[in-house]
Amino acid sequence: MKKVTGIGGIFFKCKDPKKMTEWYQKHLGLETNPYGATFDWYEGADNTKKAQTQWTPFAETTKYFEPSAKDFMVNYRVENLETLVEELKKEGVTIVDTIETYDYGKFVHILDAEGNKIQLWEPKD
Repeated sequence: MKKVTGIGGIFFKCKDPKKMTEWYQKHLGLETNPYGATFDWYEGADNTKKAQTQWTPFAETTKYFEPSAKDFMVNYRVENLETLVEELKKEGVTIVDTIETYDYGKFVHILDAEGNKIQLWEPKD
């Protein structure tokens, strides 16, 4: 079974997310939106399969990354999230919450070997 298929997003804490977003927009040309910036790309050689990677600054006081104490969180794109979560449970991986479903896919959070919170995302095609 294929597990991680790519990076779905990079999230990090900062003192002023609005200022940080504006800096990246001005100096690096990111096309920003209320959530940061979205990078569109195509999966493999099939130029009809569009995909996205999200870049988002969070307030340094956010609790969203807990229980990790780190200032970042990586979102990994995956296939078959429900099956993967069952495998991870059998392997003793800490599952932080339950799978949540949105219009754009399914999400769950886990902890890696050093307690970093990781978001797993099965995009809705």
